Amino acid sequence: MSVAAPALPSSPLIDPLGRAIRYVRLSVTDRCDLRCVYCMSERQKFVTRDLVLSVEALDQLASTFVRMGTRRIRLTGGEPLVRKDFLSLVAGLSRHLASGTLDELTLTTNGTRLAQHARSLADIGVRRVNVSLDTRDPATYRRLTRGGEVDRALEGIAAARAAGLAVKINAVALKDDNAGELPSLIAWAHGEGHEISLIEAMPIGEIGADRTAQFLSLAEVRRGLEAQWTLTHLARRTAGPARYVRVEQTGGTLGFITPMTHNFCGDCNRVRVTCTGRLYLCLGQDDHADLAEALAEGGEVAVERTIREAVARKPGAHDFRISAGAAAAVSRPMSMTGG
Repeated sequence: MSVAAPALPSSPLIDPLGRAIRYVRLSVTDRCDLRCVYCMSERQKFVTRDLVLSVEALDQLASTFVRMGTRRIRLTGGEPLVRKDFLSLVAGLSRHLASGTLDELTLTTNGTRLAQHARSLADIGVRRVNVSLDTRDPATYRRLTRGGEVDRALEGIAAARAAGLAVKINAVALKDDNAGELPSLIAWAHGEGHEISLIEAMPIGEIGADRTAQFLSLAEVRRGLEAQWTLTHLARRTAGPARYVRVEQTGGTLGFITPMTHNFCGDCNRVRVTCTGRLYLCLGQDDHADLAEALAEGGEVAVERTIREAVARKPGAHDFRISAGAAAAVSRPMSMTGG
Protein backbone atom coordinates (compact mmCIF):
# COMPACT_ATOMS: atom_id res chain seq x y z
CA MET A 1 0.00 0.00 0.00
CA SER A 2 1.34 3.42 -0.96
CA VAL A 3 1.39 5.83 1.96
CA ALA A 4 2.05 9.54 1.72
CA ALA A 5 4.86 11.13 3.68
CA PRO A 6 3.77 12.11 7.20
CA ALA A 7 2.34 15.59 7.54
CA LEU A 8 3.33 17.98 10.28
CA PRO A 9 1.46 17.59 13.59
CA SER A 10 -1.73 19.62 13.94
CA SER A 11 -3.19 21.36 16.98
CA PRO A 12 -5.07 18.97 19.30
CA LEU A 13 -8.77 18.25 19.12
CA ILE A 14 -10.67 19.81 22.03
CA ASP A 15 -14.44 19.50 22.38
CA PRO A 16 -16.81 22.13 23.89
CA LEU A 17 -16.31 20.72 27.40
CA GLY A 18 -12.53 20.92 27.16
CA ARG A 19 -12.06 17.18 26.64
CA ALA A 20 -9.10 16.30 24.43
CA ILE A 21 -10.02 13.69 21.82
CA ARG A 22 -7.22 11.13 21.97
CA TYR A 23 -9.01 7.88 21.15
CA VAL A 24 -10.64 6.76 17.88
CA ARG A 25 -12.62 3.58 17.36
CA LEU A 26 -12.50 2.82 13.66
CA SER A 27 -14.88 0.26 12.19
CA VAL A 28 -13.55 -1.62 9.16
CA THR A 29 -16.77 -3.51 8.36
CA ASP A 30 -20.32 -3.78 9.65
CA ARG A 31 -20.41 -7.49 8.82
CA CYS A 32 -19.98 -10.26 11.35
CA ASP A 33 -19.90 -14.04 11.35
CA LEU A 34 -22.16 -14.13 14.42
CA ARG A 35 -25.65 -12.70 15.05
CA CYS A 36 -25.64 -11.88 18.76
CA VAL A 37 -29.17 -11.31 19.98
CA TYR A 38 -28.42 -8.03 21.78
CA CYS A 39 -26.37 -6.63 18.89
CA MET A 40 -28.42 -7.12 15.73
CA SER A 41 -31.58 -8.62 14.33
CA GLU A 42 -31.51 -12.17 13.00
CA ARG A 43 -31.86 -10.95 9.41
CA GLN A 44 -29.56 -7.97 9.68
CA LYS A 45 -29.10 -5.87 6.55
CA PHE A 46 -25.52 -4.77 5.96
CA VAL A 47 -24.26 -1.88 3.89
CA THR A 48 -23.39 -2.65 0.29
CA ARG A 49 -19.72 -3.31 -0.33
CA ASP A 50 -19.32 -0.32 -2.63
CA LEU A 51 -19.95 1.98 0.34
CA VAL A 52 -17.25 0.42 2.52
CA LEU A 53 -14.04 2.44 2.53
CA SER A 54 -10.86 1.00 1.05
CA VAL A 55 -7.84 0.23 3.20
CA GLU A 56 -6.16 3.30 1.74
CA ALA A 57 -9.07 5.56 2.70
CA LEU A 58 -9.29 4.09 6.21
CA ASP A 59 -5.54 4.61 6.60
CA GLN A 60 -5.86 8.23 5.51
CA LEU A 61 -8.64 8.94 7.99
CA ALA A 62 -6.83 7.21 10.85
CA SER A 63 -3.59 8.98 10.03
CA THR A 64 -5.31 12.36 10.01
CA PHE A 65 -6.60 11.67 13.50
CA VAL A 66 -3.09 10.68 14.61
CA ARG A 67 -1.74 13.96 13.27
CA MET A 68 -4.46 15.72 15.27
CA GLY A 69 -3.41 14.12 18.54
CA THR A 70 -5.05 10.69 18.65
CA ARG A 71 -2.91 8.34 20.74
CA ARG A 72 -5.04 5.18 20.62
CA ILE A 73 -6.84 3.51 17.74
CA ARG A 74 -9.12 0.53 18.23
CA LEU A 75 -10.15 -1.31 15.08
CA THR A 76 -13.66 -2.72 15.30
CA GLY A 77 -16.54 -4.09 13.23
CA GLY A 78 -18.84 -5.89 13.02
CA GLU A 79 -16.09 -8.43 13.25
CA PRO A 80 -12.89 -6.87 11.88
CA LEU A 81 -11.24 -10.20 11.11
CA VAL A 82 -13.87 -11.09 8.50
CA ARG A 83 -12.39 -8.39 6.28
CA LYS A 84 -9.84 -10.06 3.99
CA ASP A 85 -7.48 -7.09 3.75
CA PHE A 86 -7.64 -6.27 7.46
CA LEU A 87 -4.04 -7.22 8.22
CA SER A 88 -2.74 -4.90 5.51
CA LEU A 89 -4.54 -2.01 7.22
CA VAL A 90 -3.02 -2.94 10.59
CA ALA A 91 0.42 -3.29 9.03
CA GLY A 92 0.16 0.15 7.44
CA LEU A 93 -1.05 1.85 10.61
CA SER A 94 1.68 0.21 12.67
CA ARG A 95 4.12 2.79 11.27
CA HIS A 96 2.58 5.24 13.75
CA LEU A 97 3.57 2.90 16.58
CA ALA A 98 7.11 2.74 15.24
CA SER A 99 7.33 6.53 15.00
CA GLY A 100 5.96 7.03 18.52
CA THR A 101 3.01 9.12 17.35
CA LEU A 102 0.58 6.38 18.42
CA ASP A 103 0.61 4.66 21.80
CA GLU A 104 -1.65 1.73 20.97
CA LEU A 105 -3.19 -0.01 17.98
CA THR A 106 -5.59 -2.74 18.99
CA LEU A 107 -8.87 -4.40 18.05
CA THR A 108 -12.09 -5.79 19.40
CA THR A 109 -13.02 -9.23 18.08
CA ASN A 110 -15.39 -12.09 18.82
CA GLY A 111 -12.39 -14.40 18.66
CA THR A 112 -13.76 -16.89 16.13
CA ARG A 113 -10.98 -16.11 13.61
CA LEU A 114 -8.31 -15.12 16.07
CA ALA A 115 -6.55 -18.49 15.99
CA GLN A 116 -5.64 -17.85 12.34
CA HIS A 117 -4.40 -14.30 12.84
CA ALA A 118 -3.05 -13.90 16.39
CA ARG A 119 0.59 -14.46 15.49
CA SER A 120 0.44 -12.07 12.53
CA LEU A 121 -1.19 -9.40 14.66
CA ALA A 122 1.54 -9.73 17.28
CA ASP A 123 4.24 -9.58 14.61
CA ILE A 124 2.74 -6.38 13.18
CA GLY A 125 2.79 -4.60 16.53
CA VAL A 126 -0.57 -5.27 18.18
CA ARG A 127 0.01 -5.90 21.88
CA ARG A 128 -3.46 -6.67 23.19
CA VAL A 129 -6.97 -7.53 22.02
CA ASN A 130 -10.43 -7.31 23.47
CA VAL A 131 -12.50 -10.45 22.95
CA SER A 132 -16.28 -10.42 23.31
CA LEU A 133 -17.32 -13.56 25.19
CA ASP A 134 -20.56 -13.65 27.17
CA THR A 135 -20.52 -17.32 28.11
CA ARG A 136 -18.39 -20.46 27.91
CA ASP A 137 -21.42 -22.75 27.87
CA PRO A 138 -21.77 -24.17 24.33
CA ALA A 139 -25.58 -24.20 24.30
CA THR A 140 -25.91 -20.68 25.71
CA TYR A 141 -23.26 -19.38 23.30
CA ARG A 142 -25.01 -21.02 20.37
CA ARG A 143 -28.31 -19.44 21.38
CA LEU A 144 -26.92 -15.96 22.08
CA THR A 145 -24.91 -15.85 18.85
CA ARG A 146 -27.57 -17.63 16.78
CA GLY A 147 -25.42 -20.57 15.81
CA GLY A 148 -21.86 -19.82 16.88
CA GLU A 149 -19.48 -22.42 18.33
CA VAL A 150 -17.80 -21.32 21.55
CA ASP A 151 -14.81 -23.60 21.02
CA ARG A 152 -13.68 -21.44 18.09
CA ALA A 153 -13.66 -18.35 20.30
CA LEU A 154 -11.84 -20.18 23.10
CA GLU A 155 -9.24 -21.47 20.62
CA GLY A 156 -8.75 -17.90 19.41
CA ILE A 157 -8.22 -16.64 22.94
CA ALA A 158 -5.68 -19.40 23.60
CA ALA A 159 -3.86 -18.57 20.36
CA ALA A 160 -3.71 -14.89 21.28
CA ARG A 161 -2.18 -15.73 24.62
CA ALA A 162 0.33 -18.08 22.98
CA ALA A 163 1.30 -15.28 20.57
CA GLY A 164 2.06 -12.99 23.50
CA LEU A 165 -1.03 -10.81 23.15
CA ALA A 166 -2.70 -9.54 26.32
CA VAL A 167 -6.39 -10.47 26.27
CA LYS A 168 -9.26 -8.65 27.91
CA ILE A 169 -12.60 -10.41 27.93
CA ASN A 170 -15.73 -8.30 27.44
CA ALA A 171 -19.01 -9.84 28.60
CA VAL A 172 -22.46 -8.26 28.26
CA ALA A 173 -24.51 -9.03 31.36
CA LEU A 174 -27.89 -10.49 30.38
CA LYS A 175 -30.55 -11.16 33.00
CA ASP A 176 -31.98 -14.42 31.69
CA ASP A 177 -28.97 -15.71 29.80
CA ASN A 178 -25.66 -15.47 31.65
CA ALA A 179 -26.34 -13.80 35.02
CA GLY A 180 -25.74 -17.01 36.96
CA GLU A 181 -22.55 -17.75 35.03
CA LEU A 182 -20.81 -14.41 35.53
CA PRO A 183 -18.86 -15.40 38.69
CA SER A 184 -17.50 -18.53 37.02
CA LEU A 185 -16.69 -16.57 33.84
CA ILE A 186 -14.73 -14.04 35.90
CA ALA A 187 -12.91 -16.79 37.80
CA TRP A 188 -12.04 -18.57 34.53
CA ALA A 189 -10.72 -15.37 32.91
CA HIS A 190 -8.56 -14.56 35.91
CA GLY A 191 -7.33 -18.14 36.09
CA GLU A 192 -6.19 -17.84 32.45
CA GLY A 193 -4.40 -14.57 33.16
CA HIS A 194 -6.95 -12.33 31.42
CA GLU A 195 -8.67 -9.20 32.58
CA ILE A 196 -12.44 -9.10 32.18
CA SER A 197 -15.00 -6.32 31.98
CA LEU A 198 -18.77 -6.62 32.37
CA ILE A 199 -21.01 -4.39 30.25
CA GLU A 200 -24.63 -3.35 30.64
CA ALA A 201 -26.83 -3.95 27.58
CA MET A 202 -27.45 -0.72 25.67
CA PRO A 203 -30.49 0.38 23.61
CA ILE A 204 -28.64 0.61 20.31
CA GLY A 205 -30.22 -0.64 17.08
CA GLU A 206 -33.51 -2.38 16.45
CA ILE A 207 -33.07 -6.03 17.40
CA GLY A 208 -36.66 -7.27 17.21
CA ALA A 209 -36.89 -7.88 20.96
CA ASP A 210 -37.81 -6.05 24.17
CA ARG A 211 -34.54 -4.93 25.75
CA THR A 212 -36.05 -4.79 29.23
CA ALA A 213 -36.09 -8.58 29.15
CA GLN A 214 -32.30 -8.58 28.68
CA PHE A 215 -31.17 -5.71 30.88
CA LEU A 216 -29.25 -6.48 34.05
CA SER A 217 -27.93 -3.70 36.27
CA LEU A 218 -24.27 -4.09 37.10
CA ALA A 219 -25.00 -2.56 40.49
CA GLU A 220 -27.03 -5.69 41.18
CA VAL A 221 -24.29 -7.91 39.77
CA ARG A 222 -21.68 -6.20 41.91
CA ARG A 223 -23.72 -6.75 45.08
CA GLY A 224 -23.87 -10.45 44.27
CA LEU A 225 -20.13 -10.63 43.64
CA GLU A 226 -19.37 -8.79 46.89
CA ALA A 227 -21.32 -11.43 48.77
CA GLN A 228 -18.69 -14.01 47.79
CA TRP A 229 -15.57 -11.99 46.98
CA THR A 230 -13.65 -8.97 48.22
CA LEU A 231 -13.57 -6.27 45.55
CA THR A 232 -10.93 -3.59 46.05
CA HIS A 233 -11.34 -0.33 44.14
CA LEU A 234 -8.51 0.48 41.76
CA ALA A 235 -7.61 4.05 40.83
CA ARG A 236 -6.47 2.75 37.46
CA ARG A 237 -7.99 4.46 34.43
CA THR A 238 -7.71 3.49 30.79
CA ALA A 239 -8.85 5.20 27.59
CA GLY A 240 -12.18 3.41 27.88
CA PRO A 241 -15.18 3.85 30.20
CA ALA A 242 -14.58 0.95 32.61
CA ARG A 243 -14.14 1.40 36.35
CA TYR A 244 -11.91 -1.28 37.85
CA VAL A 245 -11.61 -3.41 40.96
CA ARG A 246 -9.27 -6.18 41.99
CA VAL A 247 -10.90 -9.45 43.01
CA GLU A 248 -8.77 -10.39 46.00
CA GLN A 249 -9.62 -14.10 45.88
CA THR A 250 -8.51 -14.45 42.23
CA GLY A 251 -5.93 -11.67 42.06
CA GLY A 252 -7.43 -10.51 38.77
CA THR A 253 -8.79 -7.21 37.47
CA LEU A 254 -12.51 -6.74 36.86
CA GLY A 255 -14.05 -3.78 35.05
CA PHE A 256 -17.60 -2.46 35.15
CA ILE A 257 -18.96 -0.56 32.14
CA THR A 258 -22.26 1.02 33.18
CA PRO A 259 -23.81 3.18 30.45
CA MET A 260 -27.30 2.72 31.90
CA THR A 261 -26.91 2.97 35.68
CA HIS A 262 -23.87 5.23 36.08
CA ASN A 263 -23.15 7.71 33.31
CA PHE A 264 -19.41 7.78 32.55
CA CYS A 265 -19.41 10.53 29.91
CA GLY A 266 -17.80 13.34 31.88
CA ASP A 267 -14.29 12.54 30.72
CA CYS A 268 -15.11 10.92 27.36
CA ASN A 269 -12.16 11.27 25.00
CA ARG A 270 -13.54 9.05 22.22
CA VAL A 271 -15.10 9.34 18.78
CA ARG A 272 -16.13 6.60 16.36
CA VAL A 273 -15.75 6.28 12.61
CA THR A 274 -17.82 3.76 10.67
CA CYS A 275 -16.63 1.64 7.76
CA THR A 276 -18.46 4.05 5.44
CA GLY A 277 -16.63 7.07 6.84
CA ARG A 278 -19.27 8.52 9.13
CA LEU A 279 -17.81 10.19 12.22
CA TYR A 280 -20.04 9.73 15.25
CA LEU A 281 -19.31 11.94 18.23
CA CYS A 282 -21.21 9.79 20.73
CA LEU A 283 -22.30 6.15 20.71
CA GLY A 284 -25.75 7.16 21.91
CA GLN A 285 -26.39 10.13 19.62
CA ASP A 286 -27.20 10.36 15.91
CA ASP A 287 -25.21 13.49 15.08
CA HIS A 288 -22.41 12.67 12.65
CA ALA A 289 -20.16 14.05 9.92
CA ASP A 290 -19.31 12.50 6.56
CA LEU A 291 -15.54 12.03 6.36
CA ALA A 292 -15.77 9.95 3.18
CA GLU A 293 -17.35 12.86 1.38
CA ALA A 294 -14.74 15.24 2.74
CA LEU A 295 -11.95 12.89 1.68
CA ALA A 296 -13.35 12.62 -1.85
CA GLU A 297 -13.93 16.33 -2.27
CA GLY A 298 -10.96 17.92 -0.56
CA GLY A 299 -8.53 15.33 0.72
CA GLU A 300 -6.76 15.58 4.07
CA VAL A 301 -7.37 19.31 4.49
CA ALA A 302 -11.13 18.86 4.10
CA VAL A 303 -11.10 15.84 6.41
CA GLU A 304 -9.34 17.81 9.15
CA ARG A 305 -11.76 20.72 8.78
CA THR A 306 -14.76 18.36 8.93
CA ILE A 307 -13.39 16.62 12.03
CA ARG A 308 -12.83 19.92 13.81
CA GLU A 309 -16.29 21.20 12.95
CA ALA A 310 -17.83 17.97 14.22
CA VAL A 311 -15.84 17.76 17.47
CA ALA A 312 -16.84 21.37 18.19
CA ARG A 313 -20.39 20.09 18.74
CA LYS A 314 -19.60 16.84 20.61
CA PRO A 315 -22.38 16.39 23.20
CA GLY A 316 -21.78 16.20 26.90
CA ALA A 317 -23.37 12.77 27.34
CA HIS A 318 -25.56 10.09 25.87
CA ASP A 319 -29.20 9.70 26.94
CA PHE A 320 -29.71 5.95 27.21
CA ARG A 321 -32.95 4.70 28.68
CA ILE A 322 -34.49 1.25 28.75
CA SER A 323 -38.21 0.88 29.33
CA ALA A 324 -40.80 -1.63 28.17
CA GLY A 325 -41.78 -1.03 24.57
CA ALA A 326 -39.41 1.92 24.14
CA ALA A 327 -37.59 2.41 20.85
CA ALA A 328 -33.82 2.16 20.65
CA ALA A 329 -31.89 5.32 21.53
CA VAL A 330 -30.38 5.20 18.04
CA SER A 331 -31.61 3.08 15.14
CA ARG A 332 -28.21 2.14 13.72
CA PRO A 333 -26.99 -1.26 14.96
CA MET A 334 -23.93 -1.63 17.14
CA SER A 335 -22.25 -3.48 14.27
CA MET A 336 -22.41 -0.30 12.21
CA THR A 337 -20.95 2.07 14.80
CA GLY A 338 -18.34 -0.33 16.13
CA GLY A 339 -17.81 -1.54 19.67
